[in-house]
Amino acid sequence: MEAKEMQKKIAKDLNVRPQQVDQVIKLLEDGNTVPFIARYRKEATGSLDEVQIKEISDRFDYMQNLNNRKDEVLRIIEEQGKLTVDLKNEILAAEILQRVEDLYRPYKQKRRTKATIAKEKGLLPLAEKLIKFLSDSPEDYAKDFLNEELGVTTVEDALSGAKDILAEQFADDASIRDEIRNLTWKAGKVVSTVKDEESDEKKVYEMYYLYEEPLQKIVPHRILALNRGEKDGILRVGIDAPVDRIMTVMQNRILPRSSSPSKTVVAEAIEDSYKRLIQPSIEREMRNELTEKAEAQAIHIFAENLKNLLLQPPLKGKMVLGVDPAFRTGCKLAVVDETGRLHEVDAIYPHPPKPDKEGSKKRVLEVLAKYPVSIIAIGNGTASRETEQFIAECLKEVDREVSYVIVNEAGASVYSASELAREEFPKLQVEQRSAVSIARRLQDPLAELVKIEPKAVGVGQYQHDVSQKKLSESLKFIVESAVNSVGVNVNTASSSLLQYVSGLSKTVAENIVNTRNDLGRFTSRKQLKKIPRLGAKTYEQAIGFLRIQEAEHPFDATDIHPESYEVAERLLKEAGLDKNSIGKVEAQESLDKMNLKELSTAWEVGEVTLQDLVNSLKKPTRDPRDAFPQPLLKKEVLQMEDLEAGMELQGTVRNVVDFGAFVDIGVKQDGLVHISKLKRGFVKHPLDVVSLGDIVTVWVEKVDQSKGRISLTMLPPAEQES
Repeated sequence: MEAKEMQKKIAKDLNVRPQQVDQVIKLLEDGNTVPFIARYRKEATGSLDEVQIKEISDRFDYMQNLNNRKDEVLRIIEEQGKLTVDLKNEILAAEILQRVEDLYRPYKQKRRTKATIAKEKGLLPLAEKLIKFLSDSPEDYAKDFLNEELGVTTVEDALSGAKDILAEQFADDASIRDEIRNLTWKAGKVVSTVKDEESDEKKVYEMYYLYEEPLQKIVPHRILALNRGEKDGILRVGIDAPVDRIMTVMQNRILPRSSSPSKTVVAEAIEDSYKRLIQPSIEREMRNELTEKAEAQAIHIFAENLKNLLLQPPLKGKMVLGVDPAFRTGCKLAVVDETGRLHEVDAIYPHPPKPDKEGSKKRVLEVLAKYPVSIIAIGNGTASRETEQFIAECLKEVDREVSYVIVNEAGASVYSASELAREEFPKLQVEQRSAVSIARRLQDPLAELVKIEPKAVGVGQYQHDVSQKKLSESLKFIVESAVNSVGVNVNTASSSLLQYVSGLSKTVAENIVNTRNDLGRFTSRKQLKKIPRLGAKTYEQAIGFLRIQEAEHPFDATDIHPESYEVAERLLKEAGLDKNSIGKVEAQESLDKMNLKELSTAWEVGEVTLQDLVNSLKKPTRDPRDAFPQPLLKKEVLQMEDLEAGMELQGTVRNVVDFGAFVDIGVKQDGLVHISKLKRGFVKHPLDVVSLGDIVTVWVEKVDQSKGRISLTMLPPAEQES
């Protein structure tokens, strides 16, 4: 496929213009990153966002791989001297790899099969005679192919070998496979039965012990659940195809209407072809396809949840007491100031097996008296609710405003045991580092969470059952997008955060931190040009996302790229302002009055670029996280026993999955809002209604104390009744 045709195809598939695809591909080939293109090349791309640019990039890579595979297949078939004009055109017209592989199958070098063994015995001519459906008896043909040296001693041996050859020919026919694939997809079912019930002690897979669902209707999370049950040895899983209809289709395509003694033999070859060769192959393909789609969905959900987790708003200017709950080893405390600097660590033992509740309370009150802590961050792991109850009791004896919040601590232990954590806090124990991480997560979730491998943050479903390579790639893109949308303070950022900035490698990120440690804080973006291994292209890609607060040049603290400083200064001059007035009320009012369309024409600068510059001059320190809901601060605790049907509560969305959302309402167990209870009317996916971190109003529907399950609804009482 030619480049222009490829661009048109991608544009049609992704609902964008061909010239947008063309520009994106050119920019990517020139070494530009996705965040840079999305933010600073809007004029070229027509303001495509990061997701659209990434989709174009991925689709382009797929089509290049498809073209390369077509070239390879055509070369191999041509070398065999079997490439016809029709076959070549069919291969060139294929739009998916599966179609190319189907067309290539008859020419693919196979391992030694029943058919190849039969051909070695000289039985190919017999198979060719049978498929002509002549009037003579197949047994009469077969007698001519008896050969004791080759192991063909009986007529039955000869006919059996010929049927093996025919079976493979039918299985290699691309059009037959395509028709069977379509029929299986339309009428087939996924089925499962129990294989080892005793091993399923908690009855996790009980609903799948005797289960079936149409292929077309089965949802992604059930595919992954069945796969896991099969992998754990609990279930047998397969595809129940419409065998009778498939056999009829094959017979109608292959057998003649007229009578022939060979029809019976060929019909046996058809049945063998399907049951031995086609059915297992198609089942593998379909299960792989279903799994790929299910994995893509699971990865998408994980990515969306991770994005919302990373973009939770920071609690700026607050001193925090971090608490890492535990029973036997005690609760670890860490006092962290507004800048994230650690002041003190300690441990208390308010819980069994050796509780010292009064001593623990005294220590907490001492810490609160010593430091101006306004918020206590409690991890949501083991002993979280018991610790919450204890902290709530402590706060009743504090005569100033102190609140607490439950923080998702998933991955904190991974960070605490990491080399990075050991470098940051070499004198602290692992649990103490966790308490610091929990406190910092509340202060700046993004800066702290980038220190952890993305898949360790625990906000997905079935993340261990999907392709780890695809999961890692997707989550890395999400982290990069989040970091670059927020921007990074180059004078405070860790190398863990800096390495996600557009264009920066881990080595360059470490070089920035080392230079800062050796020479002191940066005062100008230009100083970064001297960083080892930070060349001109890297500087261009990264610098717009790096902020220098209290810089010599005010623009260095904004998301304005140095390439646009001159235009930004012209805008200020046109508005009667200077660089020191950016962000002030008078600057916003003056900039709002400007006619950007006229200036765009006069200055030959894109209107979109001018609008972005105006937005940056009006709000130079804007943070996209400010638009997200603040954490839900609490002072009192709720017990599961306190819950009653109909009770109205506020909660925090902790996880979003295919079938609903889990909401923390302040008791030991998160409650589930089923997808049908998120809002009135049809909901395609929970992510269309809620996001991780959202503060939502819910009503209790049902509480199952024995199973520790809470059913919630987001439908107001009036809508519940109707």
